[in-house]
Amino acid sequence: MTWLRTTLLAFSLSAPALGQVFDLSQLSWTLKNQNGSIAIPGSLPSQAHLDLLKAGIITEPLLGINDYTQRWIIYDNWTYTADLSSVINGQSTNSGSSDTTLLVFYGIDTVANITFAGHPVAWVDNQFKRYVFDVSGYLESPAGDDKNLTIALESAWYYGLNVTSRPDAEYFPNNANATTSDDYEVPSVRQWIRKIDDDFGWDWGPAFVPTGVHKPAYLVTLANASNPTSPSTPTPEQPFPSTPGTGSPYIGETIFLDETSVDIYKVGQNGTAPPDESADWVLNVTFGLRSTTAYQNPTVTLSLPELELTSQPLDLDAIPAQVGDVTYRSVNWTIPDAKPERWYPADLGTPKLYNLTVTFTLSGSSSSSSSDNATTLTQTIRTGFRTIFLAQTAYSDTDIAQRGITPGDQWHFAINGQPFYAKGTNIIPFDPFYSRISPAKARWVLESAVASGQNMLRVWGGGAYQPSDAQTDGGVYDFYSACDELGILAWSELIFSDTLYPINDWYLENVEGEVRQNVRRVNRHPSNVQWAGGNEIEGIVMQANTSLANGTHYLDEFVALFQDYLHDIVVSETKSVPYTDCSTTHGVLSLDPYVLRFANGTEGYIYGNSERYNYDPTQAFNLSTYPVSRFVNEFGFHSLPSFYSWEEVLESPDDFSLNSTVVMSRDHHPPAGNLSFPNPNAPQGQYQMSSAVELWLPTPNTSDSNQTFAQWCYSTQVFQSMNMIAEIAWYRRGAGLGENNLGSLVWQLNDIWQGVSWSAIEYSGRWKVLNYGLAGVYAPVIVSPFWFPENETLTVLATSDRWESVNASAQMTWYDWSGKVLNSTTRSVEIPSLNNSLVFEGTGLSSILPQGANASDVWLLLNVTATVDNKTVTNEQYFTPASLADAKLVDPQISMTSSSNLTFTLSAKGGVAPWTWIDHPAGTVGYFVDAATERPSNGFYLIPGLDRTLQFMMSKETSSNSIPEPSDFVVRSLWNNTHA
Repeated sequence: MTWLRTTLLAFSLSAPALGQVFDLSQLSWTLKNQNGSIAIPGSLPSQAHLDLLKAGIITEPLLGINDYTQRWIIYDNWTYTADLSSVINGQSTNSGSSDTTLLVFYGIDTVANITFAGHPVAWVDNQFKRYVFDVSGYLESPAGDDKNLTIALESAWYYGLNVTSRPDAEYFPNNANATTSDDYEVPSVRQWIRKIDDDFGWDWGPAFVPTGVHKPAYLVTLANASNPTSPSTPTPEQPFPSTPGTGSPYIGETIFLDETSVDIYKVGQNGTAPPDESADWVLNVTFGLRSTTAYQNPTVTLSLPELELTSQPLDLDAIPAQVGDVTYRSVNWTIPDAKPERWYPADLGTPKLYNLTVTFTLSGSSSSSSSDNATTLTQTIRTGFRTIFLAQTAYSDTDIAQRGITPGDQWHFAINGQPFYAKGTNIIPFDPFYSRISPAKARWVLESAVASGQNMLRVWGGGAYQPSDAQTDGGVYDFYSACDELGILAWSELIFSDTLYPINDWYLENVEGEVRQNVRRVNRHPSNVQWAGGNEIEGIVMQANTSLANGTHYLDEFVALFQDYLHDIVVSETKSVPYTDCSTTHGVLSLDPYVLRFANGTEGYIYGNSERYNYDPTQAFNLSTYPVSRFVNEFGFHSLPSFYSWEEVLESPDDFSLNSTVVMSRDHHPPAGNLSFPNPNAPQGQYQMSSAVELWLPTPNTSDSNQTFAQWCYSTQVFQSMNMIAEIAWYRRGAGLGENNLGSLVWQLNDIWQGVSWSAIEYSGRWKVLNYGLAGVYAPVIVSPFWFPENETLTVLATSDRWESVNASAQMTWYDWSGKVLNSTTRSVEIPSLNNSLVFEGTGLSSILPQGANASDVWLLLNVTATVDNKTVTNEQYFTPASLADAKLVDPQISMTSSSNLTFTLSAKGGVAPWTWIDHPAGTVGYFVDAATERPSNGFYLIPGLDRTLQFMMSKETSSNSIPEPSDFVVRSLWNNTHA
């Protein structure tokens, strides 16, 4: 076992110049269940399932139907124990008995009783909090013979049942008129537990309800005022650890820096009005400190070395000798507006970051009479300068009259004073078990979002508070820091989702610390755009208000929690980003004071934002069913993962079919709402996918059962992508119409396991057809067809999300399915900023189609080419006047030849191959790039005479097969749905 100083020196120094940090993962841990029938080696950070897996007690939880067969783990209590004997011996010989020892947990999942050397320490019940406990003296004086650190974890399920039986526990009714508690699998408890919501199951994931110490933990030893370093040996300037991934606490000899918040905003900025973009920048730096020594004259010096800017020493209020509670101290530094380069998302500019150096000078301690004995400690924080504003007030009469805006309220973001189109997806937890999330895997998902043209990710409010990075607060992996670097915005949410919540005093007190810690931690990240109070709850309470006899009671509680309590906490901790009550909201009546609108509006006006889910495939491309909205933050359709993902979890050859028991058991949509297994509602979810394929694509049916299943997987993904492309095009079109739509976020980006979901990226990191579809429809300039069947009108628009006008060339080419060109037209268009330009409009199908053509015999290829940021950008989309299920396809006779560097050339020797798709081999992660456009490309129409050359860009960090054979790459198209 190794004691770690901030410079990773051994603990055996007799007179250490700095405090000491011991990583508790170095201890020998044991995991036991409640009756002791299981006793195995444990680890930290970890969770019970993972240690049971390592010990061979269970198989990989994600295999087969293990989410059901391993439920017994949920129904038990688990205890982690580590012997402290060696630490006790080392402490007694290597540090003074008057030293202060702190026990630091960056995350415990979730309900636990902690004892240290036999002494009770704390009972905890919040997965999202950082805990620090003073255990001074416990090592030297263990209670009895107990020399252990014990973390006794209570089943979250049993804890939830206990809490709901309390006399002060409110009942949240579900009936035919209203759902106030949306149960997915483990019912009726999650709103009472500050734990990841989807741990209890969701309609896209399992219910493992994990438990453990899921983030790193440490012992920190600080010298007390009576036992500091000798004054004759001044402590030199000592940097805090800065190696990514260490996660080690920041300490000095007598001081522990619990947290550092950096909030960068404009002078006068407060979130209720657009900031003055010419005003100076304010850097507000807030420290959470625990110190064994009182310092009367502490100062902080801030510097930005790249800008050659350094503040004068900034005075802090005196720091008391206090370790049990955190002492907060703040400084402000104002710098000129023009000095730093601003941070932008990658598609709109450069995500410029700077190193902010924070230097503490701690002097005037009660233990020293010499001001020369000041301790200096330095921390470097990566951050950036940008303003974010969420416009929510009414459009002006001028906007309505001159721009043709539909009356109502705005709902869009502006970065650095400029409204922009938010293009993105929603992100969920990367794994059911937080402690095993791979940093490389998380980064790959973020890189994939950027590669597919996205500029915003919504961090869904039913998962986890995403970490800053692996180092900060024991984050395990990088998230916000990676978003900062990659240039993608992050819409953040507090962890409340799809249920009403209690407002008991003890519950609110627990929530307050959680929210404050996480808002302060995320402040430094320029990628963060807002804090929403939760996910989809406003709609739930509005339904309850009108449907239940006591509905106003629930509305009042919602107002108390989400309009007042959480709002006030968030805005007290940040001035740089706004707060909204809910992901999907009707907006506000007032920002100051903050008053929600709910149903108080004028008919025909547009307020707030919206979402869309419609599982009737006959309406998938009915444009009249798409919302006319300022911003659409959720919309999606589910699909199967690829055959390769199923190979990771299916254990029998008989399982590889669309409606096998195991495949259907991994379809949790619609959710069971209880612990029934397999999900009795899965046939409904399966039918939604299969009927969509049957309606819009050739129905998979070949003589090879594995190929048929593979084509079903592929076809559900093709439909999903077609549906989402159509919706996104509609919402982007709205930027130039009365709704002034400036945002579309698809549900969802990533997967938590291998099962039916709405994702664009599978659990392994493999891209679905949808993520390539996003790369097309989220291009800066796109061309899109809009078919209005009620009057047989086809409108083709070129759309741009640029801040300047764009000149483009649009081409429309009609083909038959043999690949013959029937006619082609080209038109030059000028597209205004955030707007559309008409390429074509025609009415009457017979006059739109090539002369004498039948709808099932032809299709339309749409192309647009433009110059954006001195680069040529292209986009292609397709219009089929009849369903592809009825198209008279011709055998495409696709040939694929490979060359060096995993480059493949595809040729159609017969007819057109709609939705041509290359699968990369099992164990590989990456995406295909078109050699001509240098953009991600897969799932396209392959036309005879127009070959495609693609290169596979592999992620070696996330691939288990790093040297794939070209012969293992597989090509398919819709032709293969019915032909082996």
